[in-house]
Amino acid sequence: MTDEEKITRLYQEMYTAMVNKDRSVLERVHDDRFVLVHMTGMRQPKSAYIDAIMNGTLNYYSAVHEGSQIAVNGDSATLTGRSRVTAAVFGARRHTWRLQLRFGLEKKDGEWRFTLAEASMY
Repeated sequence: MTDEEKITRLYQEMYTAMVNKDRSVLERVHDDRFVLVHMTGMRQPKSAYIDAIMNGTLNYYSAVHEGSQIAVNGDSATLTGRSRVTAAVFGARRHTWRLQLRFGLEKKDGEWRFTLAEASMY
């Protein structure tokens, strides 16, 4: 499997774990240094982000992936993924978002992990 295929699988695995509230997968796919930068500019480190999924602050219901671009440079990579994500976040009503996430990734011990995600709309 190529690095690009591994990263694509990781992206899909991450969304499945978000929908299923699977803490163990979320812990595994995100590096301990991971930070999510929300569209508002709010920054959430890994632990706060995963806790928000688990406690219902961030509720994800589905994700339909519409495309991605991946660039690998040795043990670092970027992924820009576009997905239609149905979610209810921060007390708002359920809504479908055209969400673009631009990720930074690093490979350690042969495994890719997300280190950064920057959210925007497309």
